[in-house]
Amino acid sequence: MQRNNGIIATGGSNVVGNAVASGRNAKAEVRDSGLTQSDGGRQPSPQDIGDLLTRLIDELGRSEHPERADLIEAAEDAREEVASAEPRKGKLKLFARALVGAVPGFTALASLAVAIEEAIRGL
Repeated sequence: MQRNNGIIATGGSNVVGNAVASGRNAKAEVRDSGLTQSDGGRQPSPQDIGDLLTRLIDELGRSEHPERADLIEAAEDAREEVASAEPRKGKLKLFARALVGAVPGFTALASLAVAIEEAIRGL
């Protein structure tokens, strides 16, 4: 059996990260090999992640997400954490996983959430 590290989509209608499934009983799943490569394999810096979080905060402020106030507060906390002298990676990873779960259906937010999760994984 060969492992698929791409997008798997089956069933009705759902959005997860950068995977979209439509039709009856949709299911969208994104599988990742765990390797993060951006900008030619360069690991994202805390500044890069802070910039992504700032973009997320701005997008949330313009969105109609029902939990946008709580998400903005969590993103601001994560931005402070990533800027600290010794960021707690476990706390940031928990934030990233929760964020990805909180934004399905909001395409721009979901894309940013995935980018943030991948960048944090690369710390």
